[in-house]
Amino acid sequence: MKKIFSRLSVVAAMMILLFTMTSADRRFTIYMIGDSTMANKDIKKGQERGWGMALQGFFTENVIVDNHALNGRSSRSFIIEGHWQKVYDAMKPGDYLVIQFGHNDEKGRIEKNNKRHTEPGLTFDDNYRMFIRAAQEKGVTPIVMNAVVRRNFYRKPDLTVDDESLRGAKDNNKEQINSDTLIDTHGLYVVTPRNVAKMMRVPYVDANKITKDFENSLGVEGSRKLHMISAVENGKDNTHYTVYGAHEIASRLVDAMAEVCPELKPYVRHYDFIVSAKGKGNYLTLQDAVDAAPSGKATQIYVIDGEYPKPKITRGKKINIVKYSTVKIK
Repeated sequence: MKKIFSRLSVVAAMMILLFTMTSADRRFTIYMIGDSTMANKDIKKGQERGWGMALQGFFTENVIVDNHALNGRSSRSFIIEGHWQKVYDAMKPGDYLVIQFGHNDEKGRIEKNNKRHTEPGLTFDDNYRMFIRAAQEKGVTPIVMNAVVRRNFYRKPDLTVDDESLRGAKDNNKEQINSDTLIDTHGLYVVTPRNVAKMMRVPYVDANKITKDFENSLGVEGSRKLHMISAVENGKDNTHYTVYGAHEIASRLVDAMAEVCPELKPYVRHYDFIVSAKGKGNYLTLQDAVDAAPSGKATQIYVIDGEYPKPKITRGKKINIVKYSTVKIK
């Protein structure tokens, strides 16, 4: 009898080990749909990055972040232009779908034949519900988010301005500020995702609150560094993120994703610096990251893509380099 129990214990232990190894080695894709605040950017055109572009640097290489977010799109235009169909066709059981719209859904109410505008409580909700149902049909876990904040410290914001027109725009006038805390510009468009997620019982991340709290903690001046207003002389873009901003926002939203989907936690990583030749980190080259590391302080550098020469590390720096298996350092 003891031998039988012993054998059963061994089998049970092996099954547990096999399950652990299988789950740890599991490969899956996180698909992302949304607007310019999330989208991939052309790194040759400057400092602008979407937070979804930076997200890959916060996961192990088991996870593929497939970012389909696009500049200027709303939940409506993303569908009617055919972008959603491509994502739907690619998704597989076990994958995830991050949904974040709002910045452009609220635009163009008075325009005829507008392809972007939706109404919260009506068409905006319908689109979110469609994304969720479609994901569930394919065995994919939807993660619903509302819009990240605009950096607005003015009590009477101009809500007719198209965010896309701010890219690279300059303003020789002094920035309008009459509040020491952020003033909301989204209204009911940040409520819809929460209501739909609650009704459909799917994971929900309050990205608006997370980004609002973070920007308020930085203050009027400190929060400028998050946005392109700080990267363009006399800039006026308080919507789109810099390299620094995208990295900081992604680091917070990835933790929120892991909270609502605990099975993601084993795959989440936080390092001091992230290197990506494709612009998905906060450094483009390994040597730049090494040079930025402080002396006398242990620094971890995560390299997620590219090929680099062996870096020159000055005496006094305590650097640990962790890399994806596809990265070459020689």
